Amino acid sequence: MSSREQNKAALYEKLMLLRDVTNSTSMNKTSIVVDASKYIEELKQQVETLNQEIGASEASTVENSLPVVTVETLEKGFLINVYLEKNSSGLLVSVLEAFEDLGLEVLDARVSCSDRFQLEAVGGDHIEGHADGIDAQVVKEAVLQAIKNVQDSEQ
Repeated sequence: MSSREQNKAALYEKLMLLRDVTNSTSMNKTSIVVDASKYIEELKQQVETLNQEIGASEASTVENSLPVVTVETLEKGFLINVYLEKNSSGLLVSVLEAFEDLGLEVLDARVSCSDRFQLEAVGGDHIEGHADGIDAQVVKEAVLQAIKNVQDSEQ
């Protein structure tokens, strides 16, 4: 088989592959290429639509993200986890003041306040006379109120 025949066979094979990939029913070379061009335009449109949907979804997620607050009761105190998609100025201070108002002393904490806000704290009831009778739900509500106060002050 000559080089020219090999090239022609390779081109035909690639055209048939292109035909299969683009779901073309044509057998004519020109029609296959036109169908492939239309297929590429459809794919570009789908990508654009998906990118717009992702952008809208991300925007609504950040705007409507609710804080995730979990409070577990420990032997002497609480394990408090707080997560928000968007950090706010003064949020950490507000949450720590809520702990203080409840009479909880922060015994250990890990905090990330870059773009998102994440706090894991162990609060013990070491401030005398305050923390007696406080349950996990009260702590959770106090933290949520502190977050709400900061978010309201930003608007």
